[in-house]
Amino acid sequence: MREFIRQYFPGGEAEFVQADQAGAAASAQQGQKKPEFSFDLKPRDVKAYLDRFVIKQDEAKKVLSVALCDHYNHVRLSLEGKSMPNYAKQNIILLGPTGVGKTYLIRCAADLIGVPFVKADATKFSETGYVGGDVEDMVRELLRRADGDVVRAQYGIIYIDEIDKIATAPNMTGRDVSGRGVQTNLLKLMEETEVPARSPQDLAGQLQAMMELTRGGKRPPAVINTKHILFIVSGAFDGLEKIIRRRLREASIGFGAQQGSYDENDLLSQAQTKDFVEFGFEPEFIGRLPVRVVCKPLSVDDLFHILKSSEGSIIRQYEQDFAAYGIEVFMQEAALRRIAELAAEEKTGARGLMTVCERVFRNFKFELPSTKIKRFEVTPEIVDNPVVNLEKLEAEQARQEHIMLRQMVHEFARRFRESHGLVLRFTDEAADLLVARAREQNQPVREFCAAQFKDFQFGLRLIAANSGQTEFTVDVEAAKDPQKALSEWVVKNYRPPQ
Repeated sequence: MREFIRQYFPGGEAEFVQADQAGAAASAQQGQKKPEFSFDLKPRDVKAYLDRFVIKQDEAKKVLSVALCDHYNHVRLSLEGKSMPNYAKQNIILLGPTGVGKTYLIRCAADLIGVPFVKADATKFSETGYVGGDVEDMVRELLRRADGDVVRAQYGIIYIDEIDKIATAPNMTGRDVSGRGVQTNLLKLMEETEVPARSPQDLAGQLQAMMELTRGGKRPPAVINTKHILFIVSGAFDGLEKIIRRRLREASIGFGAQQGSYDENDLLSQAQTKDFVEFGFEPEFIGRLPVRVVCKPLSVDDLFHILKSSEGSIIRQYEQDFAAYGIEVFMQEAALRRIAELAAEEKTGARGLMTVCERVFRNFKFELPSTKIKRFEVTPEIVDNPVVNLEKLEAEQARQEHIMLRQMVHEFARRFRESHGLVLRFTDEAADLLVARAREQNQPVREFCAAQFKDFQFGLRLIAANSGQTEFTVDVEAAKDPQKALSEWVVKNYRPPQ
């Protein structure tokens, strides 16, 4: 079999082996007792958890928390055999500009509830039979995320981003395989259908089925029922605000007009089903998304609080990145606010924080691990001009290191006095010269000084015995050639016996 794959499907053997191993693992897991699903969270519990990671979006988090609790309470009751025949699944549509935390909200909620989570991009799908992904692949991916456990996969979360990109264009003629066709296929999944665990187009899956047949007889193919899978879709919906604004204005003009005010900055919260239909969605499709959550654009203050307070702040990542090299970084609040201001100019929401941080810290992350700098403070000046301030930081570090090495020269003199009762006083210029020569020869300063002045205790004792002098100043000339300087001192102070 593997020889056949190697011959006719180059590169496919690894995929076959992986699929075979996955099938064996799934078969082994079927005999293991899985933990039963339990859900006892309340909407306030869910929102409190989301508050730790996502800043602001309070109304969105409230609506989302209620919808999630309603859905998973229904799942729990269904698994306990207490059916709710009149329950309508509360699939969710998230609206809002890019970078406001839509994906992060859902991912955090899935982590809290403990269910499998799959994220997909709507733009990669096309109607079945055409080039592109099949929407049923998301359900199969959910099964993989559930480690082959069909029951767990059947109450997971499927999150589809960029859903606005599959809206049907108003002037579309002919078959729209990536718009209306995908909406129709998604509609089937969102209602209730059974999806085969193995795609007919999945070569690895079909080969795995053949291997299972040879190992122990044919098993009935597994299917995943989508009845309890929660579908959440999101998008920026550029252009929807114009449709809403036009409808609201038309409603306030003419005989019998309804007078009312609305917030121009909060038009998405006024969206109705007919607005989505005019945008390009099928009525049946948008009708299967009854819960509508609007995420607001992020202000500079919001971005600042994300950096400062969110447990998922990008700043935590950068702190960990530097800590891996033993470097401690401290962020001034003024620097965080400056990062937030620059990120707001990017017009990409919280994603702008990553863009700005990468630009600010890229050279620091490249240069500092190779230096002796072990801590630094991020200031607004560093954020505004990272290259110049990195050079200043490195220059300051070099200056501080030189001061420390110069202190080692004076430390050598202190130890010399304690050991021999003789005082060596190094001028700063002499100490600088000794430090420079030690670094040139890649030697520790103390060891270099010990080698340069190893004979001084003998010569200086002779001088002290002859003249009583016990203190000696080492200037630059003496530091250049210590042995010559010592000889001259001895000759100068020598007194022949009377």
